[in-house]
Amino acid sequence: MIFEHEIPSGSKLYFGQSAKIKREIEFVSAEMLENLGFEEIVTPLFSYHQHESFDDKKTLVRLNDEQNHEVTLRADSTADVVRIVTKRLGRSTESKKWFYVQPTVSFPTKEQYQIGAEVIDGSFEEIVRTSIMLLSEIGAQPVMQVANIRIPHLLNEKYGVSLDVLKAMHVEQILQCDLPWIEQLVRLNSTEDLEDLGAFPDDIRAELEKIKAATRKVEYAKMVISPLFYAKMRYYDSLTFRMFEGNSLLATGGTYTIDGVEAAGFALYTDECIVSKLKNKA
Repeated sequence: MIFEHEIPSGSKLYFGQSAKIKREIEFVSAEMLENLGFEEIVTPLFSYHQHESFDDKKTLVRLNDEQNHEVTLRADSTADVVRIVTKRLGRSTESKKWFYVQPTVSFPTKEQYQIGAEVIDGSFEEIVRTSIMLLSEIGAQPVMQVANIRIPHLLNEKYGVSLDVLKAMHVEQILQCDLPWIEQLVRLNSTEDLEDLGAFPDDIRAELEKIKAATRKVEYAKMVISPLFYAKMRYYDSLTFRMFEGNSLLATGGTYTIDGVEAAGFALYTDECIVSKLKNKA
């Protein structure tokens, strides 16, 4: 029996202090992003093209429109923002900086409130600095993990390392690869480890140099390097970052290409930010 007051597992309920903190975080973030030159956008909850962004389509909640074409509930905002801004709005706007405050929904009943921003032709450094500013404003100082999605792809395409192994981060299997530099790559963890990259082949070294250059442009004390991290979103193609507080993921972002459009963006996970703020207030 399902009682009248029950809510599905994975859905969200805010009341009292948590509802107040959610409103404050969203208000402060929106105001700051507007001051930084971003314009707000709210995309439809329904989408035709969400499946193009996900390796695992099982996460999508599927429906049908009046013509019986398959649509899904919004499981990711990035791709829809870029497509709507560049293809639907087109010449009606000159803005290249957009932000949104809206939830995503994934199968079976998971809601995830997000505050996100996308910058057409934007840089990795810009969106990282913006993320740091927003998190600092709510009192969070998480650890930043910087990666480059091109490295796992190179390991798979040129050096025979399975993407499934990389996705699961099976370190023992990765170390078993017959590559003289693989252990050094696995052990890369800090910005200091990027100083001497002479042991790596040219293609891997070039991608590590991108991480090195980006981290030098962003001043942040709690920074770690994760060269083997594989981002689950298909559109990420170069530098990415994630920000953790304990085991909680507060933000993620990076540079990407969608339908030939190069951009950079990030998302703050509002639910985790609320928990962080509650802990900091305690």
